[in-house]
Amino acid sequence: MKILNKFDPWKHELCTCPEKYSFNPYTGCAHACDYCYATYIPRFWQVRKKANIFKRLEKDLENIPKRTLISMSNSSDPYPPIEKKLMITRKCLEIMQDYDVKLLVITKSDIVTRDIDILSKMKCAVAISITGFSSAKFEKGAPSPEKRIGTLKHLKENGIPVILRLDPLIPWIDEKEWFEILEKCYFVDHVVTSTLKLRSDSVSRILMKMPEVGNFIQRFYLKNGENIRNSWYLPKSMRREILLKIQDKCKELGIPCAFCREGFKFKAKSCDGSHLI
Repeated sequence: MKILNKFDPWKHELCTCPEKYSFNPYTGCAHACDYCYATYIPRFWQVRKKANIFKRLEKDLENIPKRTLISMSNSSDPYPPIEKKLMITRKCLEIMQDYDVKLLVITKSDIVTRDIDILSKMKCAVAISITGFSSAKFEKGAPSPEKRIGTLKHLKENGIPVILRLDPLIPWIDEKEWFEILEKCYFVDHVVTSTLKLRSDSVSRILMKMPEVGNFIQRFYLKNGENIRNSWYLPKSMRREILLKIQDKCKELGIPCAFCREGFKFKAKSCDGSHLI
């Protein structure tokens, strides 16, 4: 079975990503974010090793075109706490280093700085996801937003292009938090952002932790929102208003900004920041 798979093979009508491969060194994710969209995968919050991962990775790398873009990871974070001991992701980087690929690392973990020695020699960029300061309550297994901002800065200081994924934008969070994060991340090379999308299981988890937003979710998601591919979106006009505020703030700071799976045009060279590689 292949371990490198084409990203979004179903060609979602809202996806504006360039052609790329998706790679998850682990199955499952330790961050346990209540809003997670990937928990349809059985035992998703239990991080597991993959059988024969290194041999499978080398085999796939030998059969893809040179300078192929690989996105790591789009569902399971490549730097769970157990990575400190197992170093599976680090070994995968060492293998990829021998191939002429472009690598986009997506994580919420500060462990990524451990691998600066390898990443600085590769064609790569690192994207770190931050939602907000108060919204960290929905990310019980992830490092603090402050630590993630520090990680972005450390990577940037070591010559690695960095991307802030201000994602997802949780609409009942004070927008001042988003602006504060952007101001603290003034040094990043690119911002990609998107509004919170909900599935039935994520709604249940959020309401268990924050029942007071039940009326908001019922009104703006379940009643007046859009259901797209089994995910509930905010109404289009509401999404546009939120995203344009982020875009305007990025313009003020001189940072290119793009939207992820929203259906709105943006001026940045790519949505995911892969143009930096």
